[in-house]
Amino acid sequence: MHSAAALPAVAPLAGTDRPERIAHARRTLLEQGGLSAHADVEPWIARSWQRCLARGLQPTQRVVFDVVTAQALRRSQDENHELLRAARPVLAQLARAIGGMRYFALLTDAHGAVVDVQGALDRHDPRARAIGRVGIDLSEAAVGTTAIGAALTELQPVWLHRGEHFFDDNGAYSCAGAPLFGPHGQCMGMLDLTGVDVPERPELRHLVARSARAMEDALLQQRPHALLLRLNWPGSSLGGEGDGLLALDRDGFVVGTNSMARQLVPQPLAAHEIPAHASDLLAVPWASLFDAARRPAQPLDLPLWSGLRLQALAQRPELAPGTQRPVPALASMPAAGAPLREAETALIRLAVQNARGNVAEAARALGISRATVYRKLGR
Repeated sequence: MHSAAALPAVAPLAGTDRPERIAHARRTLLEQGGLSAHADVEPWIARSWQRCLARGLQPTQRVVFDVVTAQALRRSQDENHELLRAARPVLAQLARAIGGMRYFALLTDAHGAVVDVQGALDRHDPRARAIGRVGIDLSEAAVGTTAIGAALTELQPVWLHRGEHFFDDNGAYSCAGAPLFGPHGQCMGMLDLTGVDVPERPELRHLVARSARAMEDALLQQRPHALLLRLNWPGSSLGGEGDGLLALDRDGFVVGTNSMARQLVPQPLAAHEIPAHASDLLAVPWASLFDAARRPAQPLDLPLWSGLRLQALAQRPELAPGTQRPVPALASMPAAGAPLREAETALIRLAVQNARGNVAEAARALGISRATVYRKLGR
Protein backbone atom coordinates (compact mmCIF):
# COMPACT_ATOMS: atom_id res chain seq x y z
CA MET A 1 0.00 0.00 0.00
CA HIS A 2 1.37 3.41 -0.91
CA SER A 3 1.79 6.00 1.83
CA ALA A 4 -0.15 9.23 1.52
CA ALA A 5 3.08 11.23 1.33
CA ALA A 6 4.23 9.25 -1.71
CA LEU A 7 1.04 9.74 -3.70
CA PRO A 8 0.81 12.29 -6.50
CA ALA A 9 -1.50 15.18 -5.82
CA VAL A 10 -5.03 14.58 -7.07
CA ALA A 11 -6.51 17.61 -8.78
CA PRO A 12 -9.75 18.71 -7.09
CA LEU A 13 -12.86 18.54 -9.23
CA ALA A 14 -13.61 22.23 -9.63
CA GLY A 15 -17.24 23.07 -10.19
CA THR A 16 -18.57 19.68 -9.08
CA ASP A 17 -20.86 19.13 -6.13
CA ARG A 18 -19.85 17.54 -2.87
CA PRO A 19 -21.11 13.97 -3.59
CA GLU A 20 -19.06 13.90 -6.79
CA ARG A 21 -15.94 15.08 -4.98
CA ILE A 22 -16.39 12.39 -2.33
CA ALA A 23 -16.88 9.73 -5.01
CA HIS A 24 -13.71 10.95 -6.73
CA ALA A 25 -11.77 10.63 -3.46
CA ARG A 26 -13.08 7.07 -3.00
CA ARG A 27 -11.97 6.06 -6.50
CA THR A 28 -8.54 7.58 -5.85
CA LEU A 29 -8.21 5.61 -2.62
CA LEU A 30 -9.10 2.31 -4.28
CA GLU A 31 -6.86 2.89 -7.29
CA GLN A 32 -3.81 4.24 -5.45
CA GLY A 33 -4.23 2.78 -1.95
CA GLY A 34 -4.12 6.19 -0.30
CA LEU A 35 -5.14 9.84 -0.59
CA SER A 36 -3.21 13.07 -1.06
CA ALA A 37 -3.36 15.86 1.47
CA HIS A 38 -5.61 17.74 -0.97
CA ALA A 39 -8.36 15.11 -1.12
CA ASP A 40 -11.92 16.31 -0.61
CA VAL A 41 -12.48 14.38 2.62
CA GLU A 42 -11.35 15.09 6.15
CA PRO A 43 -8.12 13.36 7.20
CA TRP A 44 -9.87 11.20 9.81
CA ILE A 45 -12.18 9.83 7.10
CA ALA A 46 -9.20 8.92 4.91
CA ARG A 47 -7.57 7.19 7.90
CA SER A 48 -10.72 5.18 8.54
CA TRP A 49 -11.01 4.16 4.87
CA GLN A 50 -7.40 3.02 4.91
CA ARG A 51 -7.95 0.97 8.07
CA CYS A 52 -10.88 -0.74 6.36
CA LEU A 53 -8.74 -1.57 3.33
CA ALA A 54 -6.01 -2.89 5.64
CA ARG A 55 -8.59 -5.31 7.09
CA GLY A 56 -9.19 -6.65 3.59
CA LEU A 57 -12.60 -4.99 3.24
CA GLN A 58 -13.99 -3.66 -0.04
CA PRO A 59 -16.67 -0.97 -0.45
CA THR A 60 -18.88 -3.24 -2.57
CA GLN A 61 -19.15 -5.97 0.07
CA ARG A 62 -22.58 -6.54 1.59
CA VAL A 63 -22.98 -5.17 5.12
CA VAL A 64 -24.53 -7.42 7.74
CA PHE A 65 -25.55 -5.71 10.98
CA ASP A 66 -24.84 -8.42 13.52
CA VAL A 67 -26.04 -8.54 17.10
CA VAL A 68 -23.44 -9.16 19.79
CA THR A 69 -23.99 -12.27 21.89
CA ALA A 70 -26.58 -12.12 24.67
CA GLN A 71 -23.81 -12.64 27.22
CA ALA A 72 -21.76 -9.75 25.79
CA LEU A 73 -24.82 -7.48 25.77
CA ARG A 74 -25.67 -8.27 29.41
CA ARG A 75 -22.09 -7.64 30.42
CA SER A 76 -22.05 -4.32 28.55
CA GLN A 77 -25.32 -3.17 30.12
CA ASP A 78 -24.10 -4.17 33.58
CA GLU A 79 -20.81 -2.36 33.10
CA ASN A 80 -22.54 0.74 31.72
CA HIS A 81 -25.56 0.97 34.02
CA GLU A 82 -24.31 4.24 35.51
CA LEU A 83 -23.81 5.72 32.04
CA LEU A 84 -27.27 4.58 30.95
CA ARG A 85 -28.88 6.18 33.99
CA ALA A 86 -27.01 9.46 33.42
CA ALA A 87 -27.71 9.46 29.67
CA ARG A 88 -31.45 8.80 29.59
CA PRO A 89 -32.68 12.31 30.59
CA VAL A 90 -30.32 13.84 28.04
CA LEU A 91 -31.42 11.34 25.37
CA ALA A 92 -35.06 12.27 26.02
CA GLN A 93 -34.29 15.99 25.53
CA LEU A 94 -32.20 15.21 22.48
CA ALA A 95 -34.98 13.14 20.90
CA ARG A 96 -37.32 16.13 21.19
CA ALA A 97 -34.72 18.44 19.64
CA ILE A 98 -34.16 16.29 16.54
CA GLY A 99 -37.64 14.78 16.22
CA GLY A 100 -38.64 16.98 13.28
CA MET A 101 -35.46 16.22 11.32
CA ARG A 102 -35.98 12.44 10.92
CA TYR A 103 -32.88 11.69 12.99
CA PHE A 104 -32.66 9.31 15.95
CA ALA A 105 -30.08 8.85 18.72
CA LEU A 106 -27.90 5.82 19.47
CA LEU A 107 -25.82 5.28 22.59
CA THR A 108 -23.02 2.70 22.36
CA ASP A 109 -20.48 1.21 24.70
CA ALA A 110 -16.73 1.63 24.22
CA HIS A 111 -16.69 -1.23 21.69
CA GLY A 112 -19.41 0.20 19.44
CA ALA A 113 -22.32 -2.02 20.58
CA VAL A 114 -25.65 -0.18 20.86
CA VAL A 115 -26.95 0.00 24.44
CA ASP A 116 -29.86 2.45 23.95
CA VAL A 117 -31.94 3.92 21.09
CA GLN A 118 -34.15 7.02 21.32
CA GLY A 119 -35.98 9.24 18.85
CA ALA A 120 -38.11 9.12 15.72
CA LEU A 121 -37.00 5.77 14.33
CA ASP A 122 -38.98 4.78 11.22
CA ARG A 123 -39.68 1.10 11.86
CA HIS A 124 -41.05 0.73 8.33
CA ASP A 125 -37.64 1.53 6.82
CA PRO A 126 -35.41 -1.58 6.90
CA ARG A 127 -32.30 0.64 6.85
CA ALA A 128 -33.38 2.34 10.07
CA ARG A 129 -34.43 -0.95 11.66
CA ALA A 130 -31.06 -2.51 10.77
CA ILE A 131 -29.08 -0.20 13.06
CA GLY A 132 -31.71 1.07 15.50
CA ARG A 133 -31.59 -1.97 17.79
CA VAL A 134 -29.96 -2.55 21.15
CA GLY A 135 -27.11 -5.01 20.81
CA ILE A 136 -26.11 -4.21 17.21
CA ASP A 137 -22.33 -4.12 16.66
CA LEU A 138 -21.60 -0.82 14.88
CA SER A 139 -17.84 -0.82 15.40
CA GLU A 140 -15.54 0.08 12.52
CA ALA A 141 -14.35 -3.52 12.28
CA ALA A 142 -17.96 -4.69 11.81
CA VAL A 143 -19.54 -2.04 9.56
CA GLY A 144 -16.65 0.05 8.24
CA THR A 145 -16.42 3.85 8.41
CA THR A 146 -19.28 5.34 10.46
CA ALA A 147 -19.53 8.19 12.94
CA ILE A 148 -19.61 5.55 15.68
CA GLY A 149 -16.37 3.81 14.79
CA ALA A 150 -14.69 7.11 13.95
CA ALA A 151 -15.66 8.82 17.22
CA LEU A 152 -14.40 5.84 19.24
CA THR A 153 -11.12 5.73 17.30
CA GLU A 154 -10.41 9.43 16.80
CA LEU A 155 -11.85 10.44 20.22
CA GLN A 156 -13.34 13.62 18.80
CA PRO A 157 -16.77 14.74 17.50
CA VAL A 158 -17.33 13.85 13.83
CA TRP A 159 -19.84 14.36 11.02
CA LEU A 160 -20.24 11.78 8.26
CA HIS A 161 -22.55 12.14 5.24
CA ARG A 162 -23.69 9.43 2.84
CA GLY A 163 -20.80 8.57 0.47
CA GLU A 164 -18.20 9.26 3.17
CA HIS A 165 -19.08 5.88 4.66
CA PHE A 166 -16.72 3.13 3.52
CA PHE A 167 -19.31 0.58 2.39
CA ASP A 168 -21.65 1.40 -0.48
CA ASP A 169 -24.49 -0.21 1.49
CA ASN A 170 -24.19 2.54 4.12
CA GLY A 171 -24.48 5.39 1.60
CA ALA A 172 -28.02 6.32 2.72
CA TYR A 173 -26.96 7.26 6.25
CA SER A 174 -25.89 10.64 7.62
CA CYS A 175 -24.58 10.73 11.17
CA ALA A 176 -22.91 12.86 13.82
CA GLY A 177 -20.99 11.27 16.69
CA ALA A 178 -19.09 12.25 19.82
CA PRO A 179 -17.14 10.13 22.32
CA LEU A 180 -18.21 9.90 25.96
CA PHE A 181 -15.57 10.12 28.68
CA GLY A 182 -15.88 8.90 32.24
CA PRO A 183 -14.94 10.75 35.45
CA HIS A 184 -11.31 9.61 35.13
CA GLY A 185 -10.93 10.48 31.44
CA GLN A 186 -11.51 6.99 30.01
CA CYS A 187 -13.64 6.57 26.87
CA MET A 188 -16.86 4.82 27.96
CA GLY A 189 -18.75 4.87 24.68
CA MET A 190 -20.20 7.33 22.20
CA LEU A 191 -23.37 9.21 21.27
CA ASP A 192 -24.59 9.10 17.67
CA LEU A 193 -27.31 10.94 15.73
CA THR A 194 -28.33 9.16 12.52
CA GLY A 195 -30.75 9.89 9.70
CA VAL A 196 -31.67 7.92 6.57
CA ASP A 197 -31.90 9.77 3.23
CA VAL A 198 -31.81 13.14 5.00
CA PRO A 199 -30.22 16.48 4.00
CA GLU A 200 -26.71 17.19 5.19
CA ARG A 201 -26.72 18.79 8.65
CA PRO A 202 -23.09 19.27 9.79
CA GLU A 203 -24.32 21.51 12.64
CA LEU A 204 -25.41 18.31 14.38
CA ARG A 205 -21.75 17.71 15.26
CA HIS A 206 -22.05 20.62 17.72
CA LEU A 207 -25.34 19.32 19.13
CA VAL A 208 -24.03 15.79 19.65
CA ALA A 209 -20.84 17.09 21.31
CA ARG A 210 -22.85 19.31 23.65
CA SER A 211 -25.20 16.45 24.53
CA ALA A 212 -22.27 14.10 25.18
CA ARG A 213 -20.78 16.65 27.60
CA ALA A 214 -24.14 16.90 29.40
CA MET A 215 -24.13 13.11 29.84
CA GLU A 216 -20.58 13.21 31.19
CA ASP A 217 -21.53 15.91 33.71
CA ALA A 218 -24.57 13.93 34.86
CA LEU A 219 -22.45 10.78 35.16
CA LEU A 220 -19.94 12.61 37.36
CA GLN A 221 -22.54 14.27 39.58
CA GLN A 222 -24.43 11.05 40.30
CA ARG A 223 -21.29 9.51 41.83
CA PRO A 224 -21.01 9.84 45.63
CA HIS A 225 -18.95 12.90 46.52
CA ALA A 226 -18.68 15.40 49.37
CA LEU A 227 -17.94 18.58 47.39
CA LEU A 228 -18.35 19.75 43.81
CA LEU A 229 -16.19 22.57 42.47
CA ARG A 230 -17.49 24.44 39.43
CA LEU A 231 -14.47 25.95 37.68
CA ASN A 232 -13.96 28.54 34.97
CA TRP A 233 -11.65 31.36 33.95
CA PRO A 234 -12.07 34.73 35.68
CA GLY A 235 -14.74 36.78 33.93
CA SER A 236 -16.67 33.74 32.73
CA SER A 237 -20.09 32.97 34.14
CA LEU A 238 -20.33 30.09 36.59
CA GLY A 239 -23.18 27.65 37.01
CA GLY A 240 -23.73 26.71 33.37
CA GLU A 241 -22.89 23.86 31.01
CA GLY A 242 -19.45 25.31 30.22
CA ASP A 243 -18.12 24.79 33.75
CA GLY A 244 -15.31 22.48 34.64
CA LEU A 245 -16.49 20.07 37.34
CA LEU A 246 -14.16 18.64 39.97
CA ALA A 247 -15.67 16.31 42.60
CA LEU A 248 -13.91 15.63 45.92
CA ASP A 249 -14.48 13.11 48.67
CA ARG A 250 -14.58 14.10 52.33
CA ASP A 251 -10.77 13.84 52.60
CA GLY A 252 -10.10 16.09 49.62
CA PHE A 253 -9.23 13.33 47.15
CA VAL A 254 -10.50 13.70 43.60
CA VAL A 255 -13.51 11.46 42.89
CA GLY A 256 -13.70 12.53 39.26
CA THR A 257 -13.63 15.42 36.79
CA ASN A 258 -15.33 16.34 33.55
CA SER A 259 -13.51 17.10 30.29
CA MET A 260 -13.44 20.86 30.87
CA ALA A 261 -11.93 20.50 34.34
CA ARG A 262 -9.19 18.27 32.92
CA GLN A 263 -8.29 21.12 30.57
CA LEU A 264 -8.43 23.82 33.25
CA VAL A 265 -6.56 21.85 35.93
CA PRO A 266 -4.18 19.33 34.33
CA GLN A 267 -3.75 16.48 36.78
CA PRO A 268 -0.23 15.21 37.54
CA LEU A 269 0.71 11.69 36.62
CA ALA A 270 0.02 9.44 39.59
CA ALA A 271 0.76 5.86 40.46
CA HIS A 272 -1.87 3.28 39.53
CA GLU A 273 -5.09 3.59 41.56
CA ILE A 274 -3.76 6.45 43.71
CA PRO A 275 -6.20 9.37 43.36
CA ALA A 276 -5.01 12.95 43.03
CA HIS A 277 -5.56 15.20 46.02
CA ALA A 278 -6.95 18.72 45.92
CA SER A 279 -3.80 20.02 47.61
CA ASP A 280 -1.72 18.74 44.68
CA LEU A 281 -3.88 20.58 42.15
CA LEU A 282 -4.95 23.79 43.89
CA ALA A 283 -2.73 26.25 45.78
CA VAL A 284 -5.19 26.68 48.67
CA PRO A 285 -5.80 24.72 51.89
CA TRP A 286 -8.22 22.05 50.74
CA ALA A 287 -10.36 22.27 53.90
CA SER A 288 -11.16 25.90 53.01
CA LEU A 289 -13.02 24.65 49.96
CA PHE A 290 -15.50 22.88 52.24
CA ASP A 291 -15.83 26.07 54.30
CA ALA A 292 -16.64 27.98 51.11
CA ALA A 293 -19.52 25.61 50.39
CA ARG A 294 -21.42 27.37 53.17
CA ARG A 295 -21.51 30.37 50.79
CA PRO A 296 -22.40 28.51 47.55
CA ALA A 297 -23.35 31.65 45.58
CA GLN A 298 -20.06 33.45 46.27
CA PRO A 299 -17.31 32.72 43.71
CA LEU A 300 -13.85 31.80 44.98
CA ASP A 301 -10.55 33.08 43.70
CA LEU A 302 -8.75 29.78 43.05
CA PRO A 303 -4.97 29.85 42.43
CA LEU A 304 -3.21 26.91 40.77
CA TRP A 305 0.37 25.86 41.48
CA SER A 306 1.28 26.98 37.96
CA GLY A 307 0.50 30.59 38.89
CA LEU A 308 -2.73 30.71 36.90
CA ARG A 309 -5.92 31.64 38.69
CA LEU A 310 -9.44 30.33 38.21
CA GLN A 311 -12.76 31.20 39.73
CA ALA A 312 -14.89 28.55 41.37
CA LEU A 313 -18.15 27.80 43.12
CA ALA A 314 -18.03 25.23 45.93
CA GLN A 315 -21.23 23.20 46.26
CA ARG A 316 -22.36 20.39 48.51
CA PRO A 317 -24.03 17.51 46.63
CA GLU A 318 -27.81 17.55 46.41
CA LEU A 319 -29.22 14.57 48.24
CA ALA A 320 -31.97 13.89 45.72
CA PRO A 321 -33.45 10.36 45.98
CA GLY A 322 -31.54 7.92 43.83
CA THR A 323 -28.86 10.40 42.75
CA GLN A 324 -26.56 10.99 45.73
CA ARG A 325 -25.79 9.06 48.89
CA PRO A 326 -25.12 10.90 52.16
CA VAL A 327 -21.42 11.16 52.95
CA PRO A 328 -20.66 9.48 56.28
CA ALA A 329 -18.88 11.52 58.92
CA LEU A 330 -15.20 10.84 59.36
CA ALA A 331 -14.58 8.82 62.52
CA SER A 332 -12.15 10.58 64.84
CA MET A 333 -10.52 7.27 65.73
CA PRO A 334 -10.73 3.73 64.32
CA ALA A 335 -13.47 1.60 65.84
CA ALA A 336 -12.48 -0.91 68.48
CA GLY A 337 -11.86 -4.32 66.99
CA ALA A 338 -11.36 -2.94 63.46
CA PRO A 339 -8.95 -4.95 61.29
CA LEU A 340 -5.37 -3.70 61.44
CA ARG A 341 -5.39 -2.43 57.83
CA GLU A 342 -8.60 -0.45 58.39
CA ALA A 343 -7.24 1.00 61.62
CA GLU A 344 -4.03 2.03 59.85
CA THR A 345 -5.98 3.75 57.06
CA ALA A 346 -8.24 5.55 59.53
CA LEU A 347 -5.23 6.90 61.45
CA ILE A 348 -3.63 8.15 58.23
CA ARG A 349 -6.88 9.86 57.21
CA LEU A 350 -7.07 11.48 60.65
CA ALA A 351 -3.49 12.74 60.34
CA VAL A 352 -4.27 14.26 56.94
CA GLN A 353 -7.39 15.90 58.33
CA ASN A 354 -5.48 17.29 61.33
CA ALA A 355 -2.92 18.72 58.91
CA ARG A 356 -5.82 20.39 57.02
CA GLY A 357 -5.02 18.49 53.88
CA ASN A 358 -1.26 19.05 53.90
CA VAL A 359 -0.13 15.56 52.94
CA ALA A 360 3.56 16.33 53.43
CA GLU A 361 2.92 17.57 56.99
CA ALA A 362 0.79 14.50 57.78
CA ALA A 363 3.53 12.21 56.44
CA ARG A 364 6.14 13.91 58.66
CA ALA A 365 3.87 13.55 61.70
CA LEU A 366 3.43 9.84 60.98
CA GLY A 367 7.10 9.24 60.17
CA ILE A 368 6.32 7.87 56.69
CA SER A 369 6.83 9.13 53.16
CA ARG A 370 4.30 11.23 51.25
CA ALA A 371 4.06 8.48 48.62
CA THR A 372 3.18 5.97 51.34
CA VAL A 373 0.31 8.19 52.51
CA TYR A 374 -1.13 8.25 49.00
CA ARG A 375 -0.57 4.52 48.53
CA LYS A 376 -2.26 3.60 51.82
CA LEU A 377 -5.25 5.85 51.20
CA GLY A 378 -5.46 4.71 47.61
CA ARG A 379 -6.21 1.15 48.78
